[in-house]
Amino acid sequence: MKKILVVDDSALMRRVLCDIINSDSRFHVEDRANNGLEALELLGRKTYDAVVLDVNMPQMNGLELLKELQNRKIAVRVMMASTDTREGAKITLDALELGALDFIHKPNNAMDCRGDAFKKKMLSILVAVSESRIPSYKSTAIAAEEAKTSRKMLELVGKHSSVMGSKIVALASSTGGPKALQAVIPRLPKNLNAPMVIVQHMPAGFTASLAERLDTLSQISVKEAAEGDVLESGKVYIAKGGKHLNVVCSGGRHSIHYSDEPTREGVKPCANYMYESLRDSRYDQVVCVVMTGMGADGTQGIRNLKVKKKIHVIAQEEGTCAVYGMPKSVVKAGVTDQIVPLDQIAQEIIMNVGVK
Repeated sequence: MKKILVVDDSALMRRVLCDIINSDSRFHVEDRANNGLEALELLGRKTYDAVVLDVNMPQMNGLELLKELQNRKIAVRVMMASTDTREGAKITLDALELGALDFIHKPNNAMDCRGDAFKKKMLSILVAVSESRIPSYKSTAIAAEEAKTSRKMLELVGKHSSVMGSKIVALASSTGGPKALQAVIPRLPKNLNAPMVIVQHMPAGFTASLAERLDTLSQISVKEAAEGDVLESGKVYIAKGGKHLNVVCSGGRHSIHYSDEPTREGVKPCANYMYESLRDSRYDQVVCVVMTGMGADGTQGIRNLKVKKKIHVIAQEEGTCAVYGMPKSVVKAGVTDQIVPLDQIAQEIIMNVGVK
């Protein structure tokens, strides 16, 4: 039975979260804390399989606790409980950069947490977080100067690679993805000779902030994909949370179309839909990239895509994944062409699509 620490300043919210966690025989709430200071004291002397951490608390908030854990080099598997405001989305991304592995969108009213949908979602995320690799606190985000040097080198490689035909890069990621993307996207040059579409499992309201942050860190243009966006080389399009992203072809141009089917693989957006939509595209090849995340999203879509399209599949190597679920699934399915560490994914993308 896995030991969990719940940190929240609301007594009612603590009780609701603890009831949910204890309702699952795999978990037991070992301790509770009212704020970051209490949690820090507990984490300094006890070990837990996971921590469920609130953001806004008196004395020491969630972000301050994560920073202090980094300073003291106390490695902990953390799941954040976040609000869905724009400010909440920014804070959530800050928390993921500081070592939190995933988050749950927590309703403002504790009683709204008692529904089956919230309970199921929370427990599935807690399973992934509690079974993930313990963060090393070595920053995954690369410094601007390092990214610039890396881009120049990779650009030279891309210019000398023999790339034929039109291509698109389609990437899937989940738990650990927001931070891992910071080790890939900033390394891509703005003249990448292909568009890139990304499905990162996140709820509505968070993907816009993720796109803005990656755009700030990168030379290549990054945006949250909007309905009708025409895909252009040298641009990255991130799927909106809560909708399924499809690539459609009309009049010789490829564009974004959102659909509202139910969740698939328990997620929305689902990468399987994205990959399957590319079966009828006019691209000569699809470079599929599957990165850190729980579950198997991407595998069936890639299998179905392979029936009609030439594909090249890159899976993230196990040792660099926060959760080795999605990459493991494509490897086991026998559809991968390469298995590479996180810091080499950008290089392999450039080698496969080239630069203009």
